[in-house]
Amino acid sequence: MNKSELVNQLSSRTRMSKAEAARTVDALFNPGSGLIAGCLRKGEKCQITGFGTFETRERKARTGRNPRTGKEIRIGPTTSASFRPGKALKETVKRGR
Repeated sequence: MNKSELVNQLSSRTRMSKAEAARTVDALFNPGSGLIAGCLRKGEKCQITGFGTFETRERKARTGRNPRTGKEIRIGPTTSASFRPGKALKETVKRGR
């Protein structure tokens, strides 16, 4: 399901207009100004009970290797977004098989 399909489904299930549904989806998921991204930017978890948790993960600096030259390079520490599905979501997916 892509963003426009999500907007259409949200619109039909909630009787919102498509414009309202699009604003709602953007308010939650927009990478620059969405609520979830805002929580992650502050270093906070965004926990939606039954669905899952969006959080940041820290990766330590490490030594890597340039595949072309074989030379060792230093890869700096990074922070990335991650999602852990909740128990209810896991069960729903498991039953769907």
